[in-house]
Amino acid sequence: MPKNVAILIPCRNESAAIARVVAEFRAALSDAKIYVYDNNSTDTTAEIARAAGAIVRAEKLQGKGHVVRRMFADIEADIYVLVDGDGTYDPGAAPAMVAMLEDQHLDMVTGIRFAAGDQAAYRRFHRSGNILLTALVRYVFGNRVTDMLSGYRVFSRRFVKSFPALSSGFETETELTVHALALDMPLGEITVAYGARSEGSSSKLRTYADGLRILRRILLLVKDERPGAFFGSIGTILMLLGIAAGVPVVVEFARTGLVPRLPTAVLATGLVLVSCLSFVCGLVLDSVARGRKEAKRLAYLRIPRDLL
Repeated sequence: MPKNVAILIPCRNESAAIARVVAEFRAALSDAKIYVYDNNSTDTTAEIARAAGAIVRAEKLQGKGHVVRRMFADIEADIYVLVDGDGTYDPGAAPAMVAMLEDQHLDMVTGIRFAAGDQAAYRRFHRSGNILLTALVRYVFGNRVTDMLSGYRVFSRRFVKSFPALSSGFETETELTVHALALDMPLGEITVAYGARSEGSSSKLRTYADGLRILRRILLLVKDERPGAFFGSIGTILMLLGIAAGVPVVVEFARTGLVPRLPTAVLATGLVLVSCLSFVCGLVLDSVARGRKEAKRLAYLRIPRDLL
């Protein structure tokens, strides 16, 4: 049976590109509904998108994460295509991404970026930062993703309606990836061309500030999803520091029967005690995290894969 496909385009000040983006995605997926969510644009993005034939709505809370949360809550479909409105992603890849999701019964297909034409389109600092952050997520949550920060993705209804969407900004891509990895969802990837922005369009991504926000979100997700490993690592570091500080004191006491460095002995004892508390917190919160994961898994399974 034909599937109901929705194309979701979050936008802010993309008047230079949005008409072309809407037209090209309409050509690629002619039966899909195209939704453009305007995020406090100060130009004519909304008017141009409406004139191009998109369904235009607005989200007043500033940030891509807020827009994604609103889109996922409002729109009903079988398959969701999420893409940025800056014209950097290839609309021609959308049919193959949708087909992969359907044919292999996946929950998320990610467009893996490669620079097409202008090599400066995918900036060097962005590439290196993406590689480092993706490697961290792969190490903690599983070696199943290549481009964690890609803004071009296709989702099943199950994924969208079970996604908590807690982020507010560009770290939402990290949250999307970790949500899929934490629940062991079936995933796919397709290489897509990543080109330069349209003339007059400018990036909203702040390389260092948003990079730090993404790193912070990763650490918070590790704490929430893998508390045993998170607090266990902290406990191990504190234990090693405590032992390093305490061994000379113990050796001196065994040799002379005296504790001449009392502050060092107190510090070593405190580090070991805090280390033990960290291990206990990790064990307790690991049980809590397992219960939360089971609840999220059951919520995911309660959602029909398709509307039809």
